[in-house]
Amino acid sequence: MSLGDEHDTHASGGYAGTRTRLPEGDPYTGGPRRRPASSRSLITVVAVVVLLIAAIAFANRGGDDSPTDAEPGSKPPETSSTAPTGTRPVAAGFAHDRQGAESAAANYAAVLGSDGMFNSDRRHAIVQAIADPSAVGRLQAGFDADYSPDFLKKIGLDKDGTAPAGSTFVNRTLPAGTKVTAFSSDAATVEVWCNGLFGLAGENSTNPVTNGWFTVTVELNWSGNDWKVLETSQRTGPTPVPGDNPVSDADEIGQAVEEFGGFTYAR
Repeated sequence: MSLGDEHDTHASGGYAGTRTRLPEGDPYTGGPRRRPASSRSLITVVAVVVLLIAAIAFANRGGDDSPTDAEPGSKPPETSSTAPTGTRPVAAGFAHDRQGAESAAANYAAVLGSDGMFNSDRRHAIVQAIADPSAVGRLQAGFDADYSPDFLKKIGLDKDGTAPAGSTFVNRTLPAGTKVTAFSSDAATVEVWCNGLFGLAGENSTNPVTNGWFTVTVELNWSGNDWKVLETSQRTGPTPVPGDNPVSDADEIGQAVEEFGGFTYAR
């Protein structure tokens, strides 16, 4: 029975017109007659219900924007630090805790395993953005040696890292999980388990796009109010059993690379 139904039945005292005083006993049950609810009580109940509905509506308004799993007293991340916009340089401003170190390592593994590393200008910008100041020169020299003109030529790229006409270059690193192996207030070592895509998609490609599994170890230092890279290394695996999905042709892979943008924010 709704609140309105009870009001119509018991609080009106009968229809408009002549009122009939009923006996004290209920003529149908023989028991005590149910006392009519007072108008003041009903007004109070209605007011409480209205206020409750308003409170629920206010609480639900924009509720999806509020973090639900944040630690008490923690500051929620800014939207700009979590949006996968693809804007370079990579996301920064990570929390000064274990989770912040894991987030930094995952992001750095993703950008260090991107196609940007095959172009010298973009590679230098990446290193400048993520490396600890004490390690910039060493890391940049090491990466420049890794991505030498001879290496680029060997995998079918021009000296600036671009693919030949009619081909699409693919190099993406997709973090699948992180593990902290050492942590202190100013240093952390994080392992990032990754899946990777690499190769040239094209009809005449001799280096078709393949996928592989590897683990990137990132040594971090807390510097300038952020986690920065001191050193990186990589090993093969863990590698799951391949599925039986049919292999896509070069055109489908190339189209997917063009249509599905990569992420600079991984975790």
